[in-house]
Amino acid sequence: MKELLRSNDPTVIAFAEALLQGEDIACFPLDVNMSVLEGSIGILPRRLMVADRDLFMAEAIMRDNNIDLGR
Repeated sequence: MKELLRSNDPTVIAFAEALLQGEDIACFPLDVNMSVLEGSIGILPRRLMVADRDLFMAEAIMRDNNIDLGR
């Protein structure tokens, strides 16, 4: 798995997941429960992972929808 996206905004992660699912690209969100440690202030970014073989297509989908990859 490769990191596709890193963001502090949960709506960006949700939108990216919906776009990828619409293109039949499997994705896996990481660090979703980190708010327990940080106290829900949103300082720790969440990551969205995709399979190595899907990374190129997933990056293209993010660029087409003006989503900053946060890297």
